[in-house]
Amino acid sequence: MILLLISIVFIFPVVAIASYQHYKIGKQPAYDANKTFLNYEVVGSGENKLVLLHGLTGSLNYWKRELETITKTHSLLLIDLLGFGDSPKPKSNYTLSIQLAAVALILNKEGFNNGKTSIAGHSMGAIISLALLEKQPNWFKLGVFISIPVYKDADEFKKVMSTQSFVDRISSSKFSKYICMIHPIFMSRAFKPDNLTDDVYEDAKKHHWMSYYYSLTEVILKTDLYSLAKRIKDKEVLFIHGEKDTTAPLENALELSKEFKNAQLITSSEGDHQFFLKEAEFVWSTIQDFTISEKKLQKTISNEYE
Repeated sequence: MILLLISIVFIFPVVAIASYQHYKIGKQPAYDANKTFLNYEVVGSGENKLVLLHGLTGSLNYWKRELETITKTHSLLLIDLLGFGDSPKPKSNYTLSIQLAAVALILNKEGFNNGKTSIAGHSMGAIISLALLEKQPNWFKLGVFISIPVYKDADEFKKVMSTQSFVDRISSSKFSKYICMIHPIFMSRAFKPDNLTDDVYEDAKKHHWMSYYYSLTEVILKTDLYSLAKRIKDKEVLFIHGEKDTTAPLENALELSKEFKNAQLITSSEGDHQFFLKEAEFVWSTIQDFTISEKKLQKTISNEYE
């Protein structure tokens, strides 16, 4: 009798929710490279163009903080990646090539491919930014990689994640697919990580197991960042990283940066993987110094006379 009650109260609802989530995905159309347009916004009126790509489970709203100064110098193209935020969530294996094609459609449409554009991303978005910079080097003058996750292989990823919180461990484990199927339960307020704001956590629920699981396995774990970097070693790039980032270790990002001839690495001494949420002004200022020629020249001259 007790087992029956436990099944009714706990197991049956979980199975029902997981089944419904699976059914919903089954009803979605397949990805069409020519017809699937991502959700995006253009913010700001500055003459410098900057593309911004969020991380895993993120959305374009991730970037909407402390925008007063950056929007005077830059026009920002904020994009919800395929399968996240308010972008379509089709049946797809969400490979890197699919994400690149989906983003490229928007860049072409809005003219953020004129060779004077900077492309930036956070975490998984940094991986996609680096890959797009390699695929279309003539579209961009430089790249900015914030908290980029660099792992030798899946084993190193597992080792790194084994030291994280219970939520991070289980959502990056072999059970992540099934956890995502019940994320309406799992992603309750009780499980919100301390380093995420309420609005970012709410937007993190806008995915399904397919977009999460395949983005993790196909983009984050399978992308050979060193091969990409070697092919664009002359490109100007900026790495911005938190010194206390235990999700994407700083030393790994530092090693990757050495593949570039024109790389800068700027760190936040207290920053973790989500340091942008607390230090947006610092990030924007760093990007401005790096992407605006006049500011870069002033900084160089000032350093010469210090």
